Amino acid sequence: MSAFSKLLTLLENKQGQVKNGVKIIGFIFLLCITSILASFIPSPEPIKIWILIAVALVASWFCLKLEGQALTSIGLKLNVRFLLEFLAGALSGVLLIVISALIVKLFGGFIWTRNSQVNLSALFYALSPFFAISLFEELLFRGYAFQRAVRGLGKTNALLVFGLLFVVVHWSNPGMTGSVKAWASLNIGLASVLLGLAWLRTNSLALPIGIHLGWNWAQGSLLGFGVSGTKPSGFWAPVFNDAPQWLTGGEFGLEASLPASIVCLMACVCLGLWRRATTVSNP
Repeated sequence: MSAFSKLLTLLENKQGQVKNGVKIIGFIFLLCITSILASFIPSPEPIKIWILIAVALVASWFCLKLEGQALTSIGLKLNVRFLLEFLAGALSGVLLIVISALIVKLFGGFIWTRNSQVNLSALFYALSPFFAISLFEELLFRGYAFQRAVRGLGKTNALLVFGLLFVVVHWSNPGMTGSVKAWASLNIGLASVLLGLAWLRTNSLALPIGIHLGWNWAQGSLLGFGVSGTKPSGFWAPVFNDAPQWLTGGEFGLEASLPASIVCLMACVCLGLWRRATTVSNP
């Protein structure tokens, strides 16, 4: 066997198609190169996340172009259904985090006070940065690479692998130490599975983007908790009553609490039982 034949064996499957693992590696390589190039573009901090979104879109588009597919094929077909699923996801994300907060409050974890420094306009203005973060992270973790992993590894393995990756990239967040790191890692992993299931059940990024946005925005800007270790100013401000950190999540946010684990797990079960499953084909 020639060296070229051996190379083809490594890159292609028995059907003569490029292996999904190779596609994922190529996507990551392209993403890294374009990100480095984009880092030389002078821009204010709020614009940087949008540049990264553009980078993720370009990398996805290029890889899809090589496969003869459009960018919309990863779940970005902007139509009425996309809008409705996005809105449903956003409302679901808000509901999930509100339920988590109410469970904590029920057990005396905190009391709410009104933050007079945040008005309604500031509350809704905060939707923009949270939307940008949600869009960027969903493109990376539920977009092209995740979908090729589903084809190559199967749904369950892809959910677990990308759940682990999602956890690891959050380990550098503020407050990721001790028991907080353990609870936060568990819940971030569950959240990743939930978002992955949202794509699998709709074949669209609308629902996971919406859930991600609703969860983060409601947790931080509306309810005043930390969001993965960051502390935005909330419309309401929780005052903790010396309750254990596993109950409240402390400064890290509800993502490091037991109630969030329960709520997120139940949401995963509900999506898992939803029969509108996506069939992932191998083009």
